[in-house]
Amino acid sequence: MTHPIPGPRPASDPLYRPRPGLPRRNPLVGPVCPRCAHPSCRRIRAEKLPILGGHKAEYRDEHAFAAAVQARNRHLIVWYGERTGSYWVASSTGLAEVPDARTLERLLSGVAARC
Repeated sequence: MTHPIPGPRPASDPLYRPRPGLPRRNPLVGPVCPRCAHPSCRRIRAEKLPILGGHKAEYRDEHAFAAAVQARNRHLIVWYGERTGSYWVASSTGLAEVPDARTLERLLSGVAARC
């Protein structure tokens, strides 16, 4: 038993739906976006930057935030992992990876409330 391959639906068909268009983007100047926050673009930009004090300049805001959080929480060790793109917290109970700054603040405010 053979079935013919159906043709595309005509525009007059009530079940016809056009394909959505692609999102509009500005053309890239080079291989990466010059100032965007895409993790892939940041990683490529960081490859070309010098290492300052053991850290890439691309991630200076994240490292400064981690240092400020650690200054407020002396019983913890907090740092930003450039490879993983996440924050890390070492405490007496173990090591935790936190995906972003908002989650880190929420986690530590809950710990401070319990102490």
